[in-house]
Amino acid sequence: MIGILIAKFKNFIRNPWTFLIFTGMSLLMAFIFGGTNAQEVYIPISTVDKQIKDSYIGEQLEKEEGINFSWMSEEQLREKIETGKAELGVVLDNNTYQIIVGIDSHNTGLVEQIISRIYYEKQEQEKILTIVGQDETVIEELNHALEQPVFEIESATFRGEGAFIYDNSLHRIFGFSLFFVIYTIAYNVLPILIEKRGGIWDRLILSPVKKSEMYIANLLFSFLTGYFQVLVIFFFFRFVIGVNFYGRFVETILLLIPYVFAIVALAILVTALVKKVQQFNAVLPILAISMAMIGGAYWPIEIVESKILLLLAKINPLTYGLEILKGITVYSYSLQELLLPISILVLMGVVMMGLGIHFMERRHI
Repeated sequence: MIGILIAKFKNFIRNPWTFLIFTGMSLLMAFIFGGTNAQEVYIPISTVDKQIKDSYIGEQLEKEEGINFSWMSEEQLREKIETGKAELGVVLDNNTYQIIVGIDSHNTGLVEQIISRIYYEKQEQEKILTIVGQDETVIEELNHALEQPVFEIESATFRGEGAFIYDNSLHRIFGFSLFFVIYTIAYNVLPILIEKRGGIWDRLILSPVKKSEMYIANLLFSFLTGYFQVLVIFFFFRFVIGVNFYGRFVETILLLIPYVFAIVALAILVTALVKKVQQFNAVLPILAISMAMIGGAYWPIEIVESKILLLLAKINPLTYGLEILKGITVYSYSLQELLLPISILVLMGVVMMGLGIHFMERRHI
């Protein structure tokens, strides 16, 4: 079995074009149609008094999420705005500030609100110190009270029954990744059909290699290459583009395993049902595109109203793959809440794997 795996990987290294093409198409389609909103807003900032950077104002600016305040001289700030490297910049003084706008956008109002709020809080603290004297302990107690308030307010949005959360960037990444990996896995399973029809397996059976080991080696190779393809895509969007996957990146890549297993099983079933490579090449695109459309890879399945399509989606592995990925990220579900789709994918995989090997043994020996 190890020898077959090594031979498969050597052939993969010599001829990786199928893997590279479908990986590249997944990246391209997800990037174009999904876009990304993960990058921080870059705002250059300078100060007349260098002590402001280490003061309350500087500390609060560093805590702001979603905006990258970059400290520099006023000359550098103006140069970045003039060259279009920054939309706007901020020049801080002790009690006032100046916003220099290069490109007027919604970020201008956002930055102005943040800085005006920080200056207002600073003035409030100065008023308190004026009243109570220069007693820093009062400010410390006030800050402590704000960090650990007596009352907590929980906010929630109204959402009707059956409504859903839609994250376009993640949906496109998940959808196109799960769609294109079908091709990669299927074309790695296809050599089983070619080798059996060419008599290669008959000659291998005469060797010490068992038939079970031949199946395991081929299916394990297909699983590893498919899983590796999705990992490459997710790692690219996580560490290059900056998509944070709602802080659950590790869980996301681990919960891909049931889906990849189910697709390997589906590929072996399709391979067992067709008789020629030409039939396989005709069936695979129809099957993959239908799965993507019905399973919600192109659009959210929540907006589909057809009962027939929703019924077909319940026997579609891609539906449950998306449900797992969106559940662990967008909806922040626990592993226990995702046991149902995971179990369904594992069951689908076991059934299709058993049927595929059974039909292949009956028809292609």
